[in-house]
Amino acid sequence: MATYEGSCFCGEVKVEVDGEPDAMVVCHCTVCRSWSASPVNGATIFKPENFRVVQGKDKLKSFAKNPGHERSWCESCGGHVLTDHTESYGFLDVYSSILKDFEFKPTAHFNYENTILPMKDGLPKFKDFPKELGGSGEMVEE
Repeated sequence: MATYEGSCFCGEVKVEVDGEPDAMVVCHCTVCRSWSASPVNGATIFKPENFRVVQGKDKLKSFAKNPGHERSWCESCGGHVLTDHTESYGFLDVYSSILKDFEFKPTAHFNYENTILPMKDGLPKFKDFPKELGGSGEMVEE
């Protein structure tokens, strides 16, 4: 089983995840966009038991704009590390961009109705979320 290492921007917070993610998607929601200050978020979904903070746990701070969605970052550098959705969905989103030697291969787009960066990549585009995650399951055109 592969283990991927990652860290915040300054390297004070270090994390590890075991195995391959359960899902990889591109999220276009306004919350992800405003949190990341980018047009999309590369969400990489792992089970909580496959994630651990191996250094700097005391530096990891979090904020929840919406209950059940704790967004965590390093207090020293502000580098984003993960969003804990375990209370709401039972998984963590460990930001793919912080994982070394990890190849991000998304399989779908979520919240595509809110996109500010249209992507014509042939992947399925959910209007909001799949039904399993409480969304409508509706698809939208590229």
